[in-house]
Amino acid sequence: MGTQKIREKGRLMSASEIERTLVRLAHEIVEKHDGSKNVGLVGIKRRGVPLAQRLGAMIEKIEKHPVDTGTLDISFYRDDLSTDGPRPKVTSGAIGFDVTGRDIILMDDVLYTGRTIRAALDALFDHGRPKSVRLLVLIDRGHRELPIEATYVGKSVPTSQREIIEVKLAEVDGQDQVLLVERVD
Repeated sequence: MGTQKIREKGRLMSASEIERTLVRLAHEIVEKHDGSKNVGLVGIKRRGVPLAQRLGAMIEKIEKHPVDTGTLDISFYRDDLSTDGPRPKVTSGAIGFDVTGRDIILMDDVLYTGRTIRAALDALFDHGRPKSVRLLVLIDRGHRELPIEATYVGKSVPTSQREIIEVKLAEVDGQDQVLLVERVD
């Protein structure tokens, strides 16, 4: 990357806006799945994991029973045959519960090209055969390269290629906010 200059363009979401958005998404999930008995939440490392945990706690409050939450670990590796940067690679490891026959909601902080989600779907099916899989993202920033769309979206933010969405969550970053920043040459 080198010494890339980055300029903050603005705050897209405050901590309270993130909280309200997650509450709305929790209610949407419960409504769409007629409760949560068969729902399992799977967060993609890193910031999808706290999202899954927070939503699990919210759904548990609404439905009065616990919701299984798990983790998919996807790291990025450089593929020298490609010119377009790091490729998602799944790190094997238990999700934390059996996904077979479940309505799985896969969670990530930002949906961009769709490559991470594609890798996550491959990994998920290596662990079993869910009844259904839906995607939840806090931010959809566009620029898809694959036919992947989220069922549950916190906020859609049209971005340019130069712009970067920075999601900060307390569990990982010590604070909650979403920033829009831009690379400056």
